[in-house]
Amino acid sequence: MPAAVPRSSRPLSVIAPSPRVVALAGGTGAAKFLRGLIRVLEPARITVIVNTADDVERHGLLVSPDIDSVVYGLADVHDEERGWGLRDESWQALAMLDRLGEETWFQLGDRDLGTHVWRTARRRAGAPLSQVTAAQARALGVEARVLPMSDDPVTTRVRCRELGDLHFQEYFVRERCQPVIEAIRFAGVERSRPAPGVLEAIAEADAVVVCPSNPVISVGPILAVPGIREALRTVPNSIAVTPVVAGRALKGPTVAMLEHAGVEAGPAGVGRLYADFCAAMVVDRRDAAAVPAVEALGMRAVLAETVMDGLDAAVALAATVRDALGFDDEPFLAACAGGGGAR
Repeated sequence: MPAAVPRSSRPLSVIAPSPRVVALAGGTGAAKFLRGLIRVLEPARITVIVNTADDVERHGLLVSPDIDSVVYGLADVHDEERGWGLRDESWQALAMLDRLGEETWFQLGDRDLGTHVWRTARRRAGAPLSQVTAAQARALGVEARVLPMSDDPVTTRVRCRELGDLHFQEYFVRERCQPVIEAIRFAGVERSRPAPGVLEAIAEADAVVVCPSNPVISVGPILAVPGIREALRTVPNSIAVTPVVAGRALKGPTVAMLEHAGVEAGPAGVGRLYADFCAAMVVDRRDAAAVPAVEALGMRAVLAETVMDGLDAAVALAATVRDALGFDDEPFLAACAGGGGAR
C-alpha cells in the first residue's frame, strides 16, 4: 500500500469554543479513545466516521464489529476487560449453536445477538446501514453522531500464503493473525460512496482526529472510499494518535499490516500514511526518538502517554489532543463541572 504524499508543514490554528470534530475510527482502540474525547469536548459536536470493511455475516445475521464497539463504548455499556462486546454478557445462544454443530469461533453474546437480530431485520426491510446506526446510537443514549464510512458493501480480504483468500475476520479471529500475509484488498471500495452525512460533516469540521486504530485495515478502508481522503485535505486542523508504542501494537495485527504496507512499525511509518491530510501526530513518550522523523514529514509531533489502561488515561489522552488542536471548549467544560455534559 503506497504511503501518502506529505503536505507542507503548517502550525495548527486556534479554534473558537465548541468545535465541530470529525473522528475516524476503527474498533477497540478508537472506542477507548472516544470515551475520553466526549468528556473533554461537547459530544453533540463530534461526528465519528467508522470503518465497515470488517463487517461480516454470521449465522445469518449482519454484524458490524467496529460500529458496535464505538456505539457500545460511547454508551458506556461495553466490556472493558475483553475490549469488545457488552458488559455482563451471557453466552447461552453460542453454546446452543456449538451443540448444534455450528462454527462458533466468532463469539457473539446473548445481548449482542439482540443487536444483530435487530440490525439484520431493519437492513433486510430496506433501511441503509447509516439509518440503522443512527437509530442504534439514539436508542443507547449516545450524543455523538456515529456514521458508517459507506452504506455500500466494502470488505477487507486478506490473501495468505497458507490459506489463500480470507475475510478479515477469518484471518483475525479464527486464524489469530498467524498466516503470512501476501496481499490486502478492500473489495468493493472502488464502487462505494461515502454514507449520507460523511462529506458534509467533514466540510463543516473544525478539525479531524484520527483515532489510535490500525492504519491499514481500520482507517485505510475509510480513506479508500472515493471522495473521503480528498475532503479531509480541506480541513484546517487535523491530528492522528499513533496506535504503535515502542514498535508494538497494543492490540491486533497492526505491526504485521504496516510491514506489509511497506512502512516501519512506528510513529513515522504511521505518519507517512496520513501526512497528506494530517498536521500533527500524538507520539507515545516511549518513542520520543521518533519525533524528528515525524517532523520531517511536515507534521508536528506531540508527546504523550498513549496507553489507555482505563477511563482516566483515555480522558488525559483526549485532553492532549484537544489542547494540541488549540481548542478551548469552556462552555462544555463548565457544564461538566456543574453536573452536565458527558457521563
